[in-house]
Amino acid sequence: MDIKLLVLDIDNTIAGKSNQVSETVLEAIAKAKAKGIQVAIATGRMYCSALRFHRSVGSQLPLVAYNGALIQDPQNKAIDRHLPVSVETALELLNYYEELESSSSVEVHFYRDDRLYVREITPQTVNYAERADAEPIAVGDLRQVLDKEITKVLALCRDTELMEAIAKDLRDRYLPQQLYLTQSTAIYFEATNPLANKGSAVRYLTEDILGLKPENIMAVGDNFNDLEMLKYAGIGVAMGSAPTGVKEIADWVAPDVEQEGAAAAIEKFLLHA
Repeated sequence: MDIKLLVLDIDNTIAGKSNQVSETVLEAIAKAKAKGIQVAIATGRMYCSALRFHRSVGSQLPLVAYNGALIQDPQNKAIDRHLPVSVETALELLNYYEELESSSSVEVHFYRDDRLYVREITPQTVNYAERADAEPIAVGDLRQVLDKEITKVLALCRDTELMEAIAKDLRDRYLPQQLYLTQSTAIYFEATNPLANKGSAVRYLTEDILGLKPENIMAVGDNFNDLEMLKYAGIGVAMGSAPTGVKEIADWVAPDVEQEGAAAAIEKFLLHA
């Protein structure tokens, strides 16, 4: 395939425990760029959280953040696309999480105007914010920030069985045409506008901005929020740590992030193809 665009997820794809991109991965990306291949970032992270990775890989393209709900160009700050969750739907989700019997173990994050709003600052909040390079804003009742639409709603809970039950229940309640529901890790359950996912965002970059086709794209990701992107790309690579359902749809499974899997994929398909 004639690959002209490399799209990379961040967490557990190019950034592992260190929360940095290794020199090995950066060198592989640089070699791909030297062959004329453009590089883009597509992440579930906040825009502000993803910026340093966008810069470290030397991307000249708009940044895909919030699982595709926001596409913004760091060079001129222009917003190419913003697909938010309605106030009504965000309120429904907040009510749902607060009415759970185990609601005390579920932390709700609202993202609006590239800021993170939480009810209170907990140890979970601190851990999340440190990795995300974000400053959480505690507001008590999250309804206070529902005077305008929300970019993404995230539920965080370390009880993975509870998260599985929540995921099943909400998927029964909402059709795909009403809400896009996904997980970027076993402890995060995320909701965005039904038209917002990494697949539609990468399609926008590919076709509307660059005038390319799916067969010109290679995408690398590690979790369920990467599914649509990996399916769309001519070459979809899943990381070794990916869930089985993600590996099954991938064209190739790379080693995990701590074994420089993204670099291995770039070497295999872009440098030695």
